[in-house]
Amino acid sequence: MTAGVDAADGVDGVAGVDGLVVVRPGPLTTVQDLGRRGVAHLGVPRAGAVDEPALRAANRLLGNEPGAAALETTLGGVALRALRPLLVAVTGAPCPVRVDGRPAAWGAPVPVPAGSVLDVGAATAGVRAYLAVAGGIAVPPVLGSRSADLLSGLGPAPLSAGDRLQVGPRPPRRATPELVPLPAPPVELVLRLRPGPRADWFAPDALARLARDTYRVSPAANRIALRTEGPPLVRARDGELPSEGMVLGAVQVPPDGLPVVFLADHPTTGGYPVVGVVPVADLAAAAQARPGTPLRFTVLPG
Repeated sequence: MTAGVDAADGVDGVAGVDGLVVVRPGPLTTVQDLGRRGVAHLGVPRAGAVDEPALRAANRLLGNEPGAAALETTLGGVALRALRPLLVAVTGAPCPVRVDGRPAAWGAPVPVPAGSVLDVGAATAGVRAYLAVAGGIAVPPVLGSRSADLLSGLGPAPLSAGDRLQVGPRPPRRATPELVPLPAPPVELVLRLRPGPRADWFAPDALARLARDTYRVSPAANRIALRTEGPPLVRARDGELPSEGMVLGAVQVPPDGLPVVFLADHPTTGGYPVVGVVPVADLAAAAQARPGTPLRFTVLPG
């Protein structure tokens, strides 16, 4: 993939130029920004960074606009060679950062000389790291976003070795923080839950049991949904609903009774009942919860 852009498609309307070539793509590295807003009625998922505060923090460290496109890695990191001098920042899951084998800062601006290899190592905690570049990753936008959507296939494909990525021009010089505080990845994940709209499809004590029982994050969790392991919820109604709209954070319950928390690449419709919705503010922690992490739901007043 050579991520070329036209002048009208570059970052903030300015064309990018080659800035990075992929040396090691890692298990799953994608381009993400703040996602596609306002197109769910077209059947298009929102996509975008699963840990949105981490993306915003990386861009803030570099003086980028909050929604500038960056790279989202998954567990195993990524390595890239700079084709020109660049300024980068890595946030999200804590991980080692090296430039030509020498340790560099995590959570702070890092200069990368032309020809040097930037290596973002495997996450030591959490799941997803965010690598931002001053100027942003300048892949062509699709429906207003540069994000890769793994469900619909919109946007750029996940990175492969040899891909060249264009980078936009550096933003105007402005005051930037030396450090942006972020919470540590969760040792125990606690998600608030607003009941409805289909809580009445479950046994009368289902919400009380959901608040009392402990679940675990399933290895099947991905950008589409955080899947769980634990005691199944008991249904009070048989059959399924006609497909209806799904929102970010919806907790859908398939026939096996195990709650599924929808994340960035979730489908826009679904037929399994939704027992409740997790507030968006809680989803960044869900994005960083590793398989096996204990999970509790706190049921909010209806």
